[in-house]
Amino acid sequence: MDLCSRMLPAGSFLLSLVLCSCLLTSPHAHGRETITWLLRDLAPLTIASGPDRNQGAVDQALPLLRAALPDYDHSVLRVNRARASQMLGESGLSCDPALLWTARRAQTILYSVPSMNVLSNALIMQRDDLPLIADFMQDGKVDLGALLHSKTMTLGVIAERSYGSAVDRILDEADGSQVLAHHGNDAMGSLLRMERLGRIQAVLGYWQEARYQARQEGLDPQELVQIPIKSASRSQLVHVGCSDSPASRRVLQALNPVLLDVRKTRLAQFYAQWLAPHQRLEYLRETKALFNARRDETLNSLQ
Repeated sequence: MDLCSRMLPAGSFLLSLVLCSCLLTSPHAHGRETITWLLRDLAPLTIASGPDRNQGAVDQALPLLRAALPDYDHSVLRVNRARASQMLGESGLSCDPALLWTARRAQTILYSVPSMNVLSNALIMQRDDLPLIADFMQDGKVDLGALLHSKTMTLGVIAERSYGSAVDRILDEADGSQVLAHHGNDAMGSLLRMERLGRIQAVLGYWQEARYQARQEGLDPQELVQIPIKSASRSQLVHVGCSDSPASRRVLQALNPVLLDVRKTRLAQFYAQWLAPHQRLEYLRETKALFNARRDETLNSLQ
């Protein structure tokens, strides 16, 4: 009461009481923090526009994550991959709900337990351009390292995206003149347009993502072909990744039990619905087996 009476001149005591009451009942007075969820257009995980807006697998998972964190306020910010990486490296409480683990990222980003199993990136090409890689095919897969070393084509990638450890190593060792990194928004759509115009000959990306973005761009997805990459795993694990801070540690400690509980069931179903019907059962079976093999994973696995 003494503090309130000092806030305003004498004679304004009633107004002072009202103001103090508002301050005490505001979220900031109770120390509520806001989690900024960083999303980007990454079908079928997150979908920012079109008829399937907010129906991606991670879009549907986000309410579960928010419900597990009732003591926080939540905001959603749609940014490209490069901007998201920058924000995750800054102070504050920013989280990306669909992030691959890399050793470099782990130096500045905190990770949850694996939350979702997704099919790996592939080489996406126009069907008519397949003869360009014929000499680099073996057992249905392309030797991406040898292809880039040959300097016979230009590959489009999304800046700051990880394509998995094996592919990331290939890109790190490639001649920079053979790789075009797109930094802007709508990166996949832009790369597919460039590929269609012959400015680049191939794109790295998720198959479902490429097909979805092709439709958004008015391109025929039937003209696209995915080619698995030699040495790349069939699938990849995504996590919730947050900026490195004590607040983020508390957030991830609260999320981990929820992720361990739902990743084989609800989260797997959210992703499976985007696969071709003949792929769904196999994916669900593989995902269940994968996470069963990790059943000894505990909350101590956080950093």
